Amino acid sequence: MLESGAHPTRHRTSAVKVGAINIGGSAPIVVQSMTNTDTADALGTAKQIQQLAAAGSELVRITVNTEEAASQVATIWEKLDSWGCNVPIIGDFHYNGHMLLDKYPECAQALAKYRINPGNVGFGRKKDAQFSTMIEKAIEYDKPVRIGVNWGSLDQVLLTEMMDKNASLSTPREAEEVMREALIVSAISNAEKAQEIGLGKDKIILSCKVSGVQKLIGVYRDLAARCDYALHLGLTEAGMGSKGIVASTAALSVLLQEGIGDTIRISLTPEPGGDRAKEVIVAQEILQTMGLRSFTPLVTACPGCGRTTSTVFQELADSIQAYVRAQMPVWRENYPGVEDMSLAVMGCIVNGPGESKHADIGISLPGTGETPTAPVFIDGKKAMTLRGDNIANEFQTIVNDYVIQRYSS
Repeated sequence: MLESGAHPTRHRTSAVKVGAINIGGSAPIVVQSMTNTDTADALGTAKQIQQLAAAGSELVRITVNTEEAASQVATIWEKLDSWGCNVPIIGDFHYNGHMLLDKYPECAQALAKYRINPGNVGFGRKKDAQFSTMIEKAIEYDKPVRIGVNWGSLDQVLLTEMMDKNASLSTPREAEEVMREALIVSAISNAEKAQEIGLGKDKIILSCKVSGVQKLIGVYRDLAARCDYALHLGLTEAGMGSKGIVASTAALSVLLQEGIGDTIRISLTPEPGGDRAKEVIVAQEILQTMGLRSFTPLVTACPGCGRTTSTVFQELADSIQAYVRAQMPVWRENYPGVEDMSLAVMGCIVNGPGESKHADIGISLPGTGETPTAPVFIDGKKAMTLRGDNIANEFQTIVNDYVIQRYSS
């Protein structure tokens, strides 16, 4: 067990470069996401990639499943480049990736990385040849590859062989244990096969995705103990809303605290009309609340109680968090270190002043039934008191002025 407040020692993995992003080795843990647009819609896909990148996604994966999709990948990259968005794009291939990469060289070149699922790369005698073709294309275009095994599409030949062998033992293991072993064997054996073909170890990332929290923890503990490839973490299907957030946080936090994982994705089912970038924000907040990385100033706010039946502090906390996130694309470029700034929005006088003093900037409202009179604390000292109906806008101005004053290079 780690001591309270200690940072985990990272599992030692090989370093991989994806575009301009470093993964593994001593590099920070990388956040990635995936579009849910039709890749054949080049403009729509490029816009969503840009939105995800603006939210903080450092890699974005797209589906490349048809000739129409493959033919638009270079166009997508060109649009992003013209907009000044240089986020690396990953191609997600299943079943026909060997054909698409061969037929559309501009697609193969535009992508920063290929994702290959060994269970869906081909079947029967064609499997090895089609896997080899994809690896050879990665070598030709100098691209890294994620060999991503998934329990929903596990190599059935391998699984059957391992199940049969297990059944012949005098004390066979549980079927779930055999499946977990098959995931790991598939990932490592295919990585070794890629290396035999000629792909460097510094071009390989592995993942073994399942949907259960405890299963994911078990699989990755075993995988990390048996290889030093860079590892991508994530539940294969986390679910919707709070369930998906809680499941992802529970699984990834355990592994990250044990030093396992070099890049993460939170595979949330989007709510109807919801923002795709939510999965990026959740990934960032997991890493930031664990003290592993900083992305944006986080707002500490009290949960509310009978002293705070007024919604003033709730609205203020929501508006300041939204304001900070909206400003981050500009702040990130102009004010290095601003992501470490701490803010507090408190609802009453019980803990409000104390919490506000602990933050870089804090504001404490008086509670229910009183005219809004809110002391503001800056760097632990009371700086001013805001009153009236314009507190939110005034507080935003104070925050912005503080950023400019403290974080200007």
